Amino acid sequence: MTAEPLITLLIVDDHPVVRDGLRGMFESAPGFRVLGEAASGPEGVVRAAELDPDVILMDLRMPGGSGVAAIRELTRRGARAKVLVLTTYDTDSDTLPAIEAGATGYLLKDAPRDELFTAVRAAAEGRTVLSPAVASRLVRAVRAPAPGNEPLSAREREVLALVARGTSNREIARELFISEATVKTHLTHLYAKLGAKDRAAAVAAAYDRGILG
Repeated sequence: MTAEPLITLLIVDDHPVVRDGLRGMFESAPGFRVLGEAASGPEGVVRAAELDPDVILMDLRMPGGSGVAAIRELTRRGARAKVLVLTTYDTDSDTLPAIEAGATGYLLKDAPRDELFTAVRAAAEGRTVLSPAVASRLVRAVRAPAPGNEPLSAREREVLALVARGTSNREIARELFISEATVKTHLTHLYAKLGAKDRAAAVAAAYDRGILG
């Protein structure tokens, strides 16, 4: 049997107890390795450059520098790591800026252990991960109508439905028997029609407008 790919992690949280708990949790599970820790957003950016992890578990409100600012800086630098927000806050003022800054996912710290493991694996593959509470907030928050009333094509709806299930571009291409480049083209078109900037916002807008669900 082929061994499960190892996912490397960086934990960014200002509470030492939280960092210790997360480190212990992931180091006791197969398929994960914690490369390091950081106690603030700026330190997390520095450590990410040094360690090059696959996934960064990022808290948001930290005295030494916010997680949102760190996510924005990591995005600006083109960091390879995927950022999975792990926080106790799920207000609109927290969730939207984090997603807009470039976070791949957003979970609350009360998420079950197995859900967190699954979310990290999904984030490592580039798939969007949102807790139900956060997804609901995004649905309510994304209210801007699309520029114009141009409807989505049947193929764009198929792509959007798969995106909503957390399917990667490669998996979408395989399921619909099209190229990844074509998937990206469909995404660009439906982003424009939904007035969205990314996958999470597109899904939220589609639920809000009744296109999904």
